[in-house]
Amino acid sequence: MRTGALVVLASVAIACGGGGLFKQYEYEEDCYVSLDGTATVYVNSSLAALNALRGTSFDTTPDAVPDLDGVRRYFTTPYSNVARLTTTRRNGRRYVHVRIETSDLRRLSEAAPFSWSSYQLDEAGGEVIFRQAIGRGTTASPRPVEWRGDEIVAFRLHMPSRILFHNSPSGVQRGNILAWEQPLYERLRGEPIEIEARVEPQSILYTT
Repeated sequence: MRTGALVVLASVAIACGGGGLFKQYEYEEDCYVSLDGTATVYVNSSLAALNALRGTSFDTTPDAVPDLDGVRRYFTTPYSNVARLTTTRRNGRRYVHVRIETSDLRRLSEAAPFSWSSYQLDEAGGEVIFRQAIGRGTTASPRPVEWRGDEIVAFRLHMPSRILFHNSPSGVQRGNILAWEQPLYERLRGEPIEIEARVEPQSILYTT
């Protein structure tokens, strides 16, 4: 049931240009956290943003055939496995949509695509505490991009149980979702994002 829901949500995100129903995002990470430390992460990004933020060197020429094998290799590490990879085009740019599985979210920062983050998942005082600190990426792009200036980057948590505390500026969204957004130009400068959420130690599905 959980897998089916993830597929539906990912399809909606792709149909809406890799972002929510109205906003258009240049780079997104959606992390579906499990209480046992496993996680599914969806990355939706233009190749231009991936190059600029993560130091990759994918061809961003509008008519170029996207190097999906290269994208798959980039996201495949000892701590991350690519379960699905698709591509779309928007505003003259190619976007990739990658579903990644990890067996230990706490070690995901050892994978190059997520090395700008540190992850903590602990249980204390009857709560499961998740923390993520996002710092500066590998900002090297082989082909300079003329950004408009209104591009958005987003990081979202999909929590598995009732949220007891969080520091998301937008509050709890439908489906136990927490979101942190940042202008792309701030992310390129490495402006830090501190994420914290505390949830009950039993999943919503279990209590239901």
